Amino acid sequence: MPVTGAPTWWTLASAIAAGGSLGFLFVWSLTRHTRRAAEESAAERLEVVKREAAVAAQEIKQKAEEEIAARRAEINREFDRREIESELKLREIRSHEESLALLDHQLEQKSERLARESAAIKQARDAIRTLSKSLRKRLEGVSLMDAEEIKRALREEVQLECQDELRALKREMLDRSEQDLNNEAKRILITAMQRLTSKPNNDITATIVQLPGEEMKGRIIGREGRNIKSFEATTGVTLLIDESLQMVFISSFDPVRREIARITLEGLVKDGRIHPASIEEFYARAKEDVELNVQQSGEDAVQKLGINGLHPEIITLLGRLKYRFSYTQNALDHSIEVGFLCSMIASESGLDPNLAKRAGLLHDIGKAVEGDYEGSHASIGASFVKRHGETPIVVNAIAAHHEEVKPETVYAGLVILADTVSAVRPGARAESMTGYIQRLERLEKLAMSIEGVQQAYAIQAGREVRVVVNPQKVTDEQAQELSKVLRQRIEAELQYPSTIKITVIRESRFTETAT
Repeated sequence: MPVTGAPTWWTLASAIAAGGSLGFLFVWSLTRHTRRAAEESAAERLEVVKREAAVAAQEIKQKAEEEIAARRAEINREFDRREIESELKLREIRSHEESLALLDHQLEQKSERLARESAAIKQARDAIRTLSKSLRKRLEGVSLMDAEEIKRALREEVQLECQDELRALKREMLDRSEQDLNNEAKRILITAMQRLTSKPNNDITATIVQLPGEEMKGRIIGREGRNIKSFEATTGVTLLIDESLQMVFISSFDPVRREIARITLEGLVKDGRIHPASIEEFYARAKEDVELNVQQSGEDAVQKLGINGLHPEIITLLGRLKYRFSYTQNALDHSIEVGFLCSMIASESGLDPNLAKRAGLLHDIGKAVEGDYEGSHASIGASFVKRHGETPIVVNAIAAHHEEVKPETVYAGLVILADTVSAVRPGARAESMTGYIQRLERLEKLAMSIEGVQQAYAIQAGREVRVVVNPQKVTDEQAQELSKVLRQRIEAELQYPSTIKITVIRESRFTETAT
């Protein structure tokens, strides 16, 4: 039995051991699988959390960028608003300065008139005293004269008194006539200027075309520069492409040609197809649009002033003035304004307002004539309107409005006066704030560059410069010569509206202290 049962127990033990091993393997395998599943689940959750965190971070970044952009835009608007306010205040200061200068001039005139009247009163008082003494002496001698002698003496006295009174009356009438003429001229000018309402002039901006992206620059240039060469040859302008900015600068001395080029380039950029054929097509459209605009602008100007009988070529040239500027003053608006001023002043003076406003409107037409003609714009304009049937009065008014030729009629004087009033009125040819400050700085630097100058101040909105020289180095004669040298250098090197007054100050000071 023991021998027989031993294998059975061993077999049972082996089976149990094998089952335990299989159970251990199963449990180990199940545990490993569970761990792997848990790790994979944890990795997936970690990836989801990372993506959610990235999305949240992107949203926060985008929100922050939007807030920064909004804040930047708000700061830019505030800066623009303050810049506009500063410019408005500067213009108000200029206006106040001109008003104070006018009041100062009027006060000086009144003071001079009062001084003259006081001297005349004193002279009259002395004359009355002298006359009283002489009359007393004559009365004393009358008692010793007979009737004939008295008549003869009275006759001579009356003649002498009448001659003095006639001379005094003549002098009084001449003085009164001159004063009345001055008062009447002031009244006419003030009345005309008060009746005229002009819109403010805008600053001139550079002729540029914005591009939607950097790739558009390559399209404009084309392969081996084919497109840009074709564009410049067709339009007659020069394109300047800035590498750092998404814009193209259009350069040309002819403002009409520059405007046609701008419209052409904007159309090409908007269309997107840029090649020599499309350039010629868009150029033809732009040229037609500008020519229609020029013709319409000329007709509107003529209609606004109510002028009839102008030659079509003259009307076309008037329309071309729309694209020309003198500082910031538009040439066509300036011509219309001069026409209105001439008409008003002529009406107040009893002259023909229609003839006056015709000459005023056409006075700068020579600026629109092509460059094939020689001479100043006044002489060119006069020759042009003369060939198209204008009267000698209008021709002379145009030729003489800068006093290059002698004015032959009073209408030429009206045009000179109206042209000056329109050009120098406050705000007519204003500069931008940056250009104004730069002009003042250049004026002061130019004065300081002369040897012997200690200090230089630009005052009266740049219309006067006061120079203080070193009295040890500069004599009175040299100071006078220095003012002439500075005037010549300003005229040669600076561009400025109106005139600049130069005042050179040489002062010596000696100070002692008593102790």
